[in-house]
Amino acid sequence: QVQLVESGGGLVQAGGSLTLSCAASGRTGTRSSMGWFRQAPGKRREVVAKINWSGGITRYINSVKGRFTISRDNAKNTVYLQMNSLKPEDTAVYYCALSTRNFSELSIGTMDESDMDYWGKGTLVTVSS
Repeated sequence: QVQLVESGGGLVQAGGSLTLSCAASGRTGTRSSMGWFRQAPGKRREVVAKINWSGGITRYINSVKGRFTISRDNAKNTVYLQMNSLKPEDTAVYYCALSTRNFSELSIGTMDESDMDYWGKGTLVTVSS
């Protein structure tokens, strides 16, 4: 079993920054891929950022490119999402998720909800205008 625990959410003004953390424990595997997803009220959950097992390959949705950075520290079993220049439309519950699949540079673009094996409970990010 794998447990994922997110932290770092909160209330921030537009233009501000937050860093989310996701601590993983249990049998995470050595080649797991991870992602940050979000779900805004009344909307479907969407993938925000993805990262492969080494941290060398990342992908972002267009709306956060240049503002968000996903990274991981495998020694600490932790994945981060640095969020800068936050906008009210970034308001959502943010979820960390883990896939036991080793996504390559060619395949990580297709990684989505259906590929994720474990999920955290989420952390709320609220951006005020």
